[in-house]
Amino acid sequence: MMKGIDFTDMPKRNKTYAGASGSKIAVIYENEQYMIKFPSIPTKNKDLSYSNSCFSEYLGCKIYECAGIPVQKTILGIYRVKDREKIVVACRDFTEPGITLQDFASLKNRMIDSERNGYGTELADILYTIEDQTAVDKVSLSDRFWDMFVVDAFIGNWDRHNGNWGFLYDTRTDQMKLAPVFDCGSSLYPQADERMMKLILSDHNERNLRIYEKPTSAILLNGRKIKYFDFMSSLQYEDCNRAIKRTVPKIDMKKVLSIIEETSYISDLQREFYSTMLSSRKERILDYVLNHLSRDTVYISGDKLSKDSVLKKLEHNKQEIGSRTDTEAKTVGNSRDQQERI
Repeated sequence: MMKGIDFTDMPKRNKTYAGASGSKIAVIYENEQYMIKFPSIPTKNKDLSYSNSCFSEYLGCKIYECAGIPVQKTILGIYRVKDREKIVVACRDFTEPGITLQDFASLKNRMIDSERNGYGTELADILYTIEDQTAVDKVSLSDRFWDMFVVDAFIGNWDRHNGNWGFLYDTRTDQMKLAPVFDCGSSLYPQADERMMKLILSDHNERNLRIYEKPTSAILLNGRKIKYFDFMSSLQYEDCNRAIKRTVPKIDMKKVLSIIEETSYISDLQREFYSTMLSSRKERILDYVLNHLSRDTVYISGDKLSKDSVLKKLEHNKQEIGSRTDTEAKTVGNSRDQQERI
């Protein structure tokens, strides 16, 4: 296991970074600029002294790299503040003089009428923007959106909104290209403490709840946050289906588990938790949907299915892979806040 880097005495830069998730500073490491992200204060679980968002950021980006998707380089390390050492994640700054980061929301604001917000995450509006914009190649932009959706389903990212993915804009040439993926700190159950991890690992229903029901995507379908399994297993969106076929075979679980094993600072319990949840999400969401795409041509034909047909198919899917029964789902659902992110 490699020891993390001590970023405390690295040369500082005056560049500032926006965002609400924890403090951030700029340093120079090995002649490159990095943004140091400090752990954010937990909002849901007050029992944590700090959230696990630094581990989520690091592992989430490493998993994107495994999937072959351009992603921000991340390094785990420490930063000393007075008499305390804090675990931090360093994210390489992929901007440079003349190259600025522009989020998808800014592009959406150009394309959507004034009654709608660029940060609104209704799927129909996002897809309209992708199709109608002319700043970047439409196919490449659509592929990136759906590839991110698939990987975010794998790592349980509940906060991929229009402000944390986008483009690099060259002010000299007026050209734009896709930026590497960044901001994965809301994945891998960042506010789960030891008690919660032990509960999820030991209780079949608790684990299923966090595979099939939550975390949800930040993307909305008809005003409701998308549940990854239900949406993907409906097989109704051709571009999503293609992203599953394109991306899932690239995710090598041996490599993913090796990354977890070699990650500094995390406990044995965290290793077991991350390994178990990622293996389960890969098998029960991604692999399952990919297998059905290979057999279930009726859903790939482009024909629109009735709501009842989709619901029946989803219920069959859940029963087939050993999900909770309806009675178990109601019991768990009534005993938990469905908006809880862990």
